[in-house]
Amino acid sequence: MTGLYRQQRLAYLLGLGLLLASALLALLGTSVGSTGFESVLQVWNDPLALQIVQDIRLPRTLGAWLAGALLGLAGAVAQGLFRNPLADPYLLGSASGASLGVALALVSFGVSPFAAQWLVRLGLTGAAFAGAVAAVLLTLLLARGVQQTLRLLLAGVIVGVVLGAMSSLIMMLAPEIMQAMQAFMLGSTGFVGWSACMVMAVVWMLCLLLAWLLSSALDGLSLGEATAASLGLPLQQVRAMLIGVLALATGTAVAQTGMIAFVGLAAPHLVRSVVRTTHRNLIALSSLMGGVLLLAADTLARGLLAPQELPVGVLTAVLGGGYLLWLMNRSRRVSSGSSLS
Repeated sequence: MTGLYRQQRLAYLLGLGLLLASALLALLGTSVGSTGFESVLQVWNDPLALQIVQDIRLPRTLGAWLAGALLGLAGAVAQGLFRNPLADPYLLGSASGASLGVALALVSFGVSPFAAQWLVRLGLTGAAFAGAVAAVLLTLLLARGVQQTLRLLLAGVIVGVVLGAMSSLIMMLAPEIMQAMQAFMLGSTGFVGWSACMVMAVVWMLCLLLAWLLSSALDGLSLGEATAASLGLPLQQVRAMLIGVLALATGTAVAQTGMIAFVGLAAPHLVRSVVRTTHRNLIALSSLMGGVLLLAADTLARGLLAPQELPVGVLTAVLGGGYLLWLMNRSRRVSSGSSLS
């Protein structure tokens, strides 16, 4: 009982720490621009600088946190649903579907998103979301529903490979869209505005509520499907709802910021390295951790080589990949030490 109380207290402390880190990073993010660091507290007497903060830096900072929170939540749901610590939000083919949707939209519009008007930009966002959802539906169709987890995994891999190949084929046939597609595939928060923040905030709250309500089912699934069925869990309905949460959260984040790697995969791992807890706490903490990770990476990407900006997806891939390699090496050393003893 003492150990359970200690873990619960540690989970609350971690949550408070992540909220504090989010607030500090938000303050730092609104202070970093193309000219480098400029404290947001110094712009109140400059109307132009204040407008830049309100219309560009602030929604971008909030949007980076929300996109990271959506990916962190989706990563925790995916790893719990598939009982696989290497599962990420893109496992059901949503990323490849979003890329194909954007490629088709760019060919249709014939313009780059950098020079597009708001209507075209909205079209690209809608195409990315529609492509992500369509890819998940295709995965479900190939897997013949949600009855078998292994079939879902295999169908997701197949859909991801096929749709990715189709995107590459479109880029080969229409090379003028290659630069815009590269920007989407590397990820960017540069186009996030207040409307995108509102959409992501609503979806995040909805997905967080649904995932929280289904957290006890995830705890049951972590014991194995046979055990979960013996506990009376309606496995088919639970899987369908969890996949819906996963698709909605991932599709919304990818549609607004492009493909950002490793945030959804690394966030639950970071939480579990600090505290061992149930999915009810893990989902919320992973969401907060994802927001902190992406906001920190976005702020670093903007300020590291200012005025030049690094693609945030590249930065998260390098940092997230390095962390997972370190974690694997650490686990191997621990296992070797245990076997020797």
